[in-house]
Parts: sequence; C-alpha cells; structure tokens
Amino acid sequence: MSQYYNPNRTRNIYDPKSSELFRLSRGKIDNFITCPRCFYLDRKLGIAQPPGYPFSLNSAVDKLLKKELDIHRAKGTPHPLMKTYGVDAIPLTHEKIEEWRDSLRGGITFRIEGSNVVVTGGVDDMWINPQSEYIVVDYKATSKEEEVTLDADWQIGYKRQMEIYQWLFRKNGFAVSSTGYFVYCNGNTDKEAFDGKLEFDIKIIPYLGDDSWVENTIHDAIDCLNSNEIPAPGADCDYCRYVEAVRKIDEVAYA
Repeated sequence: MSQYYNPNRTRNIYDPKSSELFRLSRGKIDNFITCPRCFYLDRKLGIAQPPGYPFSLNSAVDKLLKKELDIHRAKGTPHPLMKTYGVDAIPLTHEKIEEWRDSLRGGITFRIEGSNVVVTGGVDDMWINPQSEYIVVDYKATSKEEEVTLDADWQIGYKRQMEIYQWLFRKNGFAVSSTGYFVYCNGNTDKEAFDGKLEFDIKIIPYLGDDSWVENTIHDAIDCLNSNEIPAPGADCDYCRYVEAVRKIDEVAYA
C-alpha cells in the first residue's frame, strides 16, 4: 500500500472560498471526533494518516449479502433472517438505492447551509417497515468465539456511523425509524476442517439511534477547518502519540 500513499496531497482539500462542493464523509466526521488534529491535517493541509490495508474478506461478505438481499428486494419479500429475528420489514426498493450505496461517488448527501460542505455517507442497505419508515442497515463481519454484540467501547464508532446515516436520510425528507440494524456475520472456526469453505453465523442486532449530536458536531468540524490554528491532538489518538514519541527521539538524537 505504501506506493499509493501521498503525504502531501493537493486534491480533496478544504477551501471555504472554493466554488466546488467539498465532500465531508461520515468517516471523516468520525475522525474529527477521535482526533481534531489528524482531521485538520488531512482535510485542510492534505496530510492524511497512512492508510491501512483493505479488508478484502469483509468486502466479499458485504457484496454477497447485498446480492442475497437484492433477491428479496426484487420480490418484495422479507429475508428469512428478518423473520428469525422478528424484524417486520422488507428490503427497500428505490431508484437511488445503488447511488446511496456508493460511498465514493454517490452516497446519501446533504449540503450544509452557508458553506460549500456536503456531508456524505454510503449505506450498506435500507429496509422499510409497514409504517413506511426507512431503516438503516449496516453489515459487519468478524470471526471470534464469543457471541457478537455492540457492547465494546470501540464499537461507539459503529453507532455513530448509523446515527449519521439516519440524520442524512431525515435531512433528505425521509421518515426514518430510530431503530437501525447491524447484520453481523461471525466466521465459524469450530469446524473440523476448512475444506475451502468458511461458514458464518449471522445475527441481526437492533440499535436505537440518537442523531441529536450530529448537526452540532458537523458545524464544529467545519469551524475547525475554517480555523488557521492546528488543533490539539485527540486524547486517545495513537497516530499523534507515535508522532510525538518520534519527535522526542529526534530531539535527543540530533541535539
């Protein structure tokens, strides 16, 4: 991946005076919450954190789940998992469903008034209940022995992700259920042999979202970008800790 990393990016940089719209993704908003300094360096100065490696297996699970749900979308029928977990809904049929899924070129979007910022988010799926409320659905994949839940501290990012999506759809005028669902796929390692096949236990986990924090946070992120001062690091930012540790070593080595 290193050959693709550009530490001095000149594109996709925020300029409040630009006539072009600036896309602020759901992921970048979460980055702002985690570390305003890294967010500012990335979106304002073009110095992003080094990229991680792609989770190809997770992407494969996402793609196959979408194909499977699309079969029921075309038929207007609920997926068997929905019946198993008591979810009274069917996959949403909408002309923009593929656009909303495309986080890079499309997504669900909303422009922030008084700025050139467009907030974007690419959903995994949307369902609809008998009350005609849209339901945000997110796919997750893992492999662990214990039961999958949403109880870990680090999963707050998953919850914020869903709440931003709910906010975006509401801002686009849709009635949105406060309850979203995580379709969680857990790779099963209890089999006697691999046999070229990995099986998953799939669980639907409901989550009651609260998007009341979203709009203020977006405005705080824009205020951060409009500032001429680089913010302080986030309290738990590993990247900033690493940079600071290297800086101290350099001070000693080159003193």
